[in-house]
Amino acid sequence: VQLVESGGDSVQAGGSLQISCRSSGHTEIGYYKYYCLAWFRQAPGKERWGVAALENDGTTFYVDSVKGRFTISQDNPKDTLHLNLRMNGMNPEATAMYYCAAAFGYGCSDTWWRDPFRDWGQGTQVTVSS
Repeated sequence: VQLVESGGDSVQAGGSLQISCRSSGHTEIGYYKYYCLAWFRQAPGKERWGVAALENDGTTFYVDSVKGRFTISQDNPKDTLHLNLRMNGMNPEATAMYYCAAAFGYGCSDTWWRDPFRDWGQGTQVTVSS
């Protein structure tokens, strides 16, 4: 599955932004009984790390640093893949390249934030200035 992220931008600290991810082909997400969709981010000089994840039954997962501020959601879960990440109360530590990732055939694992997802997008840049 080819994934394409969009919506990256430069925002002020405390601001909000929503980024999105779509499959470039006609990937009917409803075809899969089990899947895990996630957002990762990678800051310059740092490892890529999971931020939020969503699995087939709608269960969401967040790393502690973004809980209560970031929301992962999915449009039309029976249709093509369309994943969103709404980010509120952003701080400069959120500056990073954000990547969409997908895995099909199983739900999110207990270590989803560091799992080697099979399918990745090219990323969208988010910059937060103080």
